[in-house]
Amino acid sequence: MHRYANPARFLRLAKAILPYSSGLAVLLLGSGLWFALVGSPADYQQGDSMRIMYVHVPSAWMGMVCYVAMAVLSAMALIWKHPLADLLARATAPVGAAFTLLCLITGSLWGKPMWGTWWVWDARLTSMLILLFLYLGYMALIDAFDDPERGSKAGAILALVGAVNIPVIKFSVDWWNTLHQPASVVKMGGPAIDPSMLLPLLLMAFGFKAYWVTVLLLRGRAEIAAQKIRVLRLAQVHASSRGE
Repeated sequence: MHRYANPARFLRLAKAILPYSSGLAVLLLGSGLWFALVGSPADYQQGDSMRIMYVHVPSAWMGMVCYVAMAVLSAMALIWKHPLADLLARATAPVGAAFTLLCLITGSLWGKPMWGTWWVWDARLTSMLILLFLYLGYMALIDAFDDPERGSKAGAILALVGAVNIPVIKFSVDWWNTLHQPASVVKMGGPAIDPSMLLPLLLMAFGFKAYWVTVLLLRGRAEIAAQKIRVLRLAQVHASSRGE
């Protein structure tokens, strides 16, 4: 990974990947939405309200994936002092928070007709809400110090501590009695979901991943540019102070 610690090398890599990741995101999300809304049948019990699943479930997956990526990048920044790891962790946080918020909103919209309520303190719902608070706490903490390095370290520690919530989200349906059904896609013996529904679900999941990669590269470039601007401003301040 230290091969890509050089910002110039990362920018070249981002420039090469962006056309493919963005094109793949458009293709996968477009086809996924078509299959979700037109090409797949309605559920025999839930009717068309089940189609919210094609956004709700992939956004929940991506909320967890982004947090794991943020925690790994934070560990790299703390342990190996990887120059770009902290920047990419910062870039990932808002995207993961958006996916988590989308998961909670679509879950409420789906839960109202199915459960008769917008919200219950279900184990999985509560742990996903905690995940959103962890994202918001991380973003607030990294900007809470005058010294950016101290803010980065504090945010990295929070990201690593908060990672214990990820297995809680994943296994909450197995550990506690919740309203959510057990895993039906990733499980021993293969998926327990009909192929006509599995296809759009996977297309949306991979489309969200391609979108995340695209936004991560764009935000990574923006973070590098912002850091260069901060360095230039500091240099100007030091130069003007010496001139006085």
